[in-house]
Amino acid sequence: MPLDFTLLYFFIPVFFVISITPGLCMTLALTMGITIGVRNTMKMMVGELIGVLIVAGTAVIGGGAIIATFPIAFLIFKYCGGLYLIYVGYQLFNSRGVLALNLDGSHSFEIKFYKLASQGFITAVANPKGWAFFIAMVPAFINYENDLPPQMAALVVIILIIEFCSLMIYAAGGQLLGQILKKQNNIKLINRIAGVLMIGVGIWLASS
Repeated sequence: MPLDFTLLYFFIPVFFVISITPGLCMTLALTMGITIGVRNTMKMMVGELIGVLIVAGTAVIGGGAIIATFPIAFLIFKYCGGLYLIYVGYQLFNSRGVLALNLDGSHSFEIKFYKLASQGFITAVANPKGWAFFIAMVPAFINYENDLPPQMAALVVIILIIEFCSLMIYAAGGQLLGQILKKQNNIKLINRIAGVLMIGVGIWLASS
């Protein structure tokens, strides 16, 4: 039997609880939802989901060994990613940069796909807690007496679907908050809230 459905049934609620809990990627989705809305935040989600796919896949085949082999490179990547998000948050707080809203609620710059996707990718791949979860938990839901590829494929599909749904919930919540504040003409407040959240994500990433 290629798949152990009992393990999969247990994995779905476990991962949903972990995914929906506020974390780096969810806070990033909330932040972007506030200023650029769900539609543009989905561009970030593409990069984030690719990052999750890489982390989950490598965790099963020995992600811990990879991190142990290149610890300095991983730390540099993590710190650079954190500093970049702090810089973006600083710009947002001061109503500058690509993600910031103008006083009329519009954007001064074109919101490019690769910039948003790269932010999601960096946040997912450089998050040590994400690596720790996948290294510790995913192997527990694999029956090594059965074929490995079908089980990995099933787990990856479940992970990506649940992660995408969780990101959409946070992005939609952020967009709703942004719309409420826009109606009250609090554009600067929107930028400052989003900026503080983005700085928080950067600090969280760099210090985790």
